[in-house]
Amino acid sequence: QVQLVESGGGSVQPGGSLRLSCVASESISDYYVMGWYRQAPGKQRDMVATITSGDRPGYASAVKGRSTISKDNAKNTVYLDLNKLKAEDTAVYYCKARRVSGGPEYWGQGTQVTVSP
Repeated sequence: QVQLVESGGGSVQPGGSLRLSCVASESISDYYVMGWYRQAPGKQRDMVATITSGDRPGYASAVKGRSTISKDNAKNTVYLDLNKLKAEDTAVYYCKARRVSGGPEYWGQGTQVTVSP
C-alpha cells in the first residue's frame, strides 16, 4: 500500500559520503517507523538505521558514528547520510516502512551503493 522509492546511490571512493533518499507515497510523520537496510549479494538483509515517528534514531554498530538517519516530514522523505564509507558498506540499500503497531512491512526497490578505489 505504501510505495517507497530510494535514490542517491552510486559509486564512491573509500572515505567518501553519500546521501540516500527514500520518498514515500503517503505521510510517514505519524505512526510509522522507517528504516534503512542493506543487502550484499548472497548475504542477509541487515538493518542499518531506523527512525521512529518521534524522530528517535537507532543505528547498527557497523555504521554508528558514520551515518545519520533523518526525516523531512513535509516531503515524506527519509534520508540516510553515509560518511567515511568503507568497502564493506557496498550493498543494495533498501528503505522500509511499518506502522509502529505492527502489520505489513513496505519496501522500496533499493539503491546500489558501491565503495571502491
